[in-house]
Amino acid sequence: MTTEPGWDDRLAARGIPSRTTGFPGEPRDVTGARLAAEGFLRDLARIAPPASPEHWDDILLVVTELAANAVQYAPGPFELRMRRAYDGVHVTLHDTSTTPPSPRPFRPSTGGGGIGWHLLHALCDQVSVVTGEQGKDVHAFLPW
Repeated sequence: MTTEPGWDDRLAARGIPSRTTGFPGEPRDVTGARLAAEGFLRDLARIAPPASPEHWDDILLVVTELAANAVQYAPGPFELRMRRAYDGVHVTLHDTSTTPPSPRPFRPSTGGGGIGWHLLHALCDQVSVVTGEQGKDVHAFLPW
């Protein structure tokens, strides 16, 4: 894992970590992204504990969902960036697809699916997508 330099000097001076981790985009990388997120949250909690225990679980669920969607819908590598924001945690997942996510209907009769985008919006304070020629960034801001 590498540390993203200089995103906020005041928080960096307090030892608040920021991380960027790249993955090849294989199914096992969903677990890898979750483990990377756990490491980030563990380091963050030493300096700034979460206001509520469910914030930890919500962040892990969002990271898992974003990574799973990157593996399923975007060919190739993806990158997970996590940083402490003023009032929470900013999660960014970059993948190689230029197609923005969109809500799909939930169809339990066909095995499920279709709830991830709705779940992100329910758990996050803010969700945004920035597309470019090299793929897209999904930004999720969650309370901490």
